[in-house]
Amino acid sequence: MNNSIWILAYFCQHYQGRVEIDKQGQEHLVTLRERMEREYLHLAWSRDGRQFEALNGNQPTWPDTWMRDPFVNRGADGKFHLVATGPRDDDGVQRSCLYAVSSDLIHWETRQLPVMKSVAQARNVWAPEWFYDASTGEYLLIWSSSFGDVGWKESRLWSCRTRDWQTFSEPSVYFEPPYSVIDGTLIEHAGTYYLFHKEEEFGAQKGERRAIRLATSTSPDGPWQIIDGPHDGAVVPTITEGPAVLPDPQSDGWLLLYDFCATDDYGASKSNDLIHWTELPSSEVAFPEAARHGSAFEVSEEEFAALQKAFGAVA
Repeated sequence: MNNSIWILAYFCQHYQGRVEIDKQGQEHLVTLRERMEREYLHLAWSRDGRQFEALNGNQPTWPDTWMRDPFVNRGADGKFHLVATGPRDDDGVQRSCLYAVSSDLIHWETRQLPVMKSVAQARNVWAPEWFYDASTGEYLLIWSSSFGDVGWKESRLWSCRTRDWQTFSEPSVYFEPPYSVIDGTLIEHAGTYYLFHKEEEFGAQKGERRAIRLATSTSPDGPWQIIDGPHDGAVVPTITEGPAVLPDPQSDGWLLLYDFCATDDYGASKSNDLIHWTELPSSEVAFPEAARHGSAFEVSEEEFAALQKAFGAVA
């Protein structure tokens, strides 16, 4: 076991209900609970990747800027770069994502990135993430977009590249499986690229297929081979989303963190090969109440000490 400190960046929400689709293709909202939204950056910390304790009493650590699905990681410049689902543009359509940069996770500089401005049909930019391609010195941005009336319908993963977070290549379709897809996250290990993503298909005709799947490639740009997991193609049970992958701080192998979005819960699975995953029992994991769609990244002892001072935590 090492002494790594892992931070989980997330937002908080309770869904009021979930959409179900009947045999006639009609949508129905199934009421679940009273709605709750704290759609701002929250941070939690862990030394084992399993037990996460919220900073700042599970209140936002950056309450000034609305966001969902925050993805944070350390860039090639040593700074923390955040991308997230941001507010709608002036015309009511969401063709931009939120971008922010920080040296300490406390103070942020932010702006909007209009990554889908040139695609007039796009209705949304959801759950953006980035991957640093060391072979080219570029940041590869990945997000999901749809041309439908809601973001999960016939969605595809899109991408573009940047070196400086100022100038971006034209967006293009990145991953187009035979199902609607959102929530892509990319890692590389031993020359193989692993693209975890959520299949977003459900209803009386298609069945319940709202869970995390996996595709692999020998290049960060594909082509992709879809891996058939044990849960109707998924690697973890339904209904799950917002995957985040990290090396297991306790042993060899990997952890996959994910959001049980319809039941206000969070989970984790363990793997030795990034392909086959075993769900950890709920007694072994703990996450902040109402946490949604997080990303996990490592910080130093000095950086964590500063977070403790700013937001309160017991080491």
